[in-house]
Amino acid sequence: MSTIDTSPVPDYSALARLDGKSAVVVGAGQGMGRQTAHALASAGATVLCVDVDRELAEQVASEVGGVAVVADVLSPDDIERVLDEAQERLGGIDVLVDIVGMARFLPFLDTGEEDWEWSFDIVLRHARLLMKGAARRMKESGGGSMVFIGSISALTSAPDHAAYGAAKSALLSLVRSASVELGPHAIRINAISPGLTRTPRLTAMIDARKDEPSIEPLGSVGDPSDIAGAALFLASGLSSHVTGQTLLVDGGASVLYAYTPR
Repeated sequence: MSTIDTSPVPDYSALARLDGKSAVVVGAGQGMGRQTAHALASAGATVLCVDVDRELAEQVASEVGGVAVVADVLSPDDIERVLDEAQERLGGIDVLVDIVGMARFLPFLDTGEEDWEWSFDIVLRHARLLMKGAARRMKESGGGSMVFIGSISALTSAPDHAAYGAAKSALLSLVRSASVELGPHAIRINAISPGLTRTPRLTAMIDARKDEPSIEPLGSVGDPSDIAGAALFLASGLSSHVTGQTLLVDGGASVLYAYTPR
């Protein structure tokens, strides 16, 4: 026996839109951040483009019709200023995407305390402060979506990745835990874990691998636009029932057995 499905069909193309929404992209000046600013703006959002480099922040803001803010997110005071400016200049925060995160690739035995603390500051500490500050504001306004950039290094292991991988793993754990507490306030928090991606910082390293066998089943490394597309999905109504998750955008590298013949 069959029945006819008469459940309503949403307007999926409308769910992908961010018209009237305010978005903050932290680390918007280049690479994944610049592409994410373009992705969110193309869907209708007004974007606050945050970068430590004034020229880069202003350039990207001019490209997307957004607002440039210069800030060092390693400074708690700067983080609060960024969030306050989003409230004042955009009228609120509906979407936060945090791109900031760097690595010092060092052998574990050569990783000193300063290197370890720096890794956790640049990856985790600022993200926690952004998350808390944005959540307080989103709670007052009825909800929102946050996206944090993790790494395949949080889920796999490689030489010289100890500090970076540990900090990114902690970030993904924070995303999960915070999503549980903030879900009742209609605040969604998710992460994206890229694999090797052709950002401005990594392009030279990627090009140096051109004669090596590909480690990605799709046969190519990622582009910053791949991460931006995932961020747009997680920011939009298409993912309205998704929270506490990590979306891997790595060309399948994390599922490939290391000794698989290529």
